Parts: sequence; structure tokens; C-alpha cells
Amino acid sequence: MRLERLNAMEQYVLDKGTASLDELCDTFAISINTVRRDLSDLLTRGRIKKVYGGVSATAQPAPVIPTSERAARNIQAKQLIGQMAAQLVKDGMSIFLDSGSTTMCLLPHLAEKTNVTVITHSLAALYEAAKYPSLHIIALGGLYNDATSSFFGSSTLNELSKMTIDIVFVAATGVSLRYGLTNTTYFEVEIKRSVARRNQNIVLMADHSKFDHNALLSFCSFEALSAVVTDEPLPGEYADLMALHNIRLIAPQNGAVK
Repeated sequence: MRLERLNAMEQYVLDKGTASLDELCDTFAISINTVRRDLSDLLTRGRIKKVYGGVSATAQPAPVIPTSERAARNIQAKQLIGQMAAQLVKDGMSIFLDSGSTTMCLLPHLAEKTNVTVITHSLAALYEAAKYPSLHIIALGGLYNDATSSFFGSSTLNELSKMTIDIVFVAATGVSLRYGLTNTTYFEVEIKRSVARRNQNIVLMADHSKFDHNALLSFCSFEALSAVVTDEPLPGEYADLMALHNIRLIAPQNGAVK
């Protein structure tokens, strides 16, 4: 538990840039002495440093694009990807949706299915899923991150570790063969890594603009995927690797799905 708290505290500082001691006490519900002990250990990792009244990241993180702005980008492609990805979900399945703006586009296409359970830490996905009474919804709580409209922290990871999930649907800021699936937000990466590590049926939902780009943090190798759902044909090197590792491609092609 302490290691999870240390990781969450470090990610909190890295994501915000700076944090006061009092803020860390309130956020993690621990005493000032515990905060000081935790920070003493975290300082040795080299990613945060002491400043007057608290700590700051040694390098400022890239700004996180708000969920509403991300959701408006390439909206037609995302809706198509959501429709195609829904073909993978069968009646009675449990699925995990991460906080990506593409994954929630799956939800409208699950309304006619029976006994599907949606597990997510994304507030936006929870709001969308609530529109469809046929879906069973499990909300993963924790500390709320306004920038990503999602919850994070040790309680989120702990609940995820107890669950058996049939399909994990993830989005990514960038995708490449060298670095795999990448993201800019420390909070999100911790959850994405955890769920990808515990499950074998991992489906990437990403439009064509995400490929051959990298973000700061890697959370899953490309080879670990079971399927890729995208809106355009992939470059040859991706197709070759997918054939080698038996990764299914779901994309528009002559009016059909491959």
C-alpha cells in the first residue's frame, strides 16, 4: 500500500508541476510527518525536488489536453471506430474502458446487447454509459483529475486488481512499433499499465493520426495487443508485425471489416 501511495504521490506532483505539503496531506489523507517521510523517499528517485513549502517536478510536464477538446477531434473517425469495436463485445461480457475520448464512442453501440458490464474510471464514460439502461456499470472511484475527467490512485488500482475482465479497450496519445502505446499523463499511465499487465485481450482504439507518434510515457507494447481498431489502413510495417503476433485488424475495407 505504501508503494502505491508513493507512486500516486509522485504522479500527482509530476502532473500538477508543484504541490505544497498541506495539499499532499489533504489529497492523500495522511499526516504531515508521513508526507515528509514519503517525500524523503521520492526525492531519491530524482523526478521531484524540494521547493519552499513543498515540492515540484524537476521538469514540467506537457500540458494535458482537456477531455472536451480531445473528444471534438476527429469525431467522425472516433464514432466509426466505436461502431466497429462494438463487434468484439458479446452478450454477457465484462469490458474495461480507459479515459480516452475514443473508447467512450463504443458505448452507444452496446445498448442492444444483453448483460454487458462496463468498468471504467472515466467520469465522461460513466456519464455516457448511464444513458443506456441495458448496461451494467461499475465505477472505479479514487482521486479526481479534472484535466482527464477521470479517477486515479491506489484505491482505483486496488479495485481493478480484483476484477476479471473479458476485453480491455484502451486509447493512446501516440502509437509506434518502437515504444508501443504512449500517453502524456502519469495518472493515466499507471492505470493503463496495471490493467494491460493483468489482461491478455487488449484492444487499441485509435484513429490514423495517432500512429507513428510518441508521447512521454509508454504503457503497453504493441505486440501485447489482441486487436487494433482504426479508421484507415495501417502502414506495411504495422501489418507485418500484426500478422506475426496474430493481432487482429478491424478497419474499413471495401465496406467490410477485416
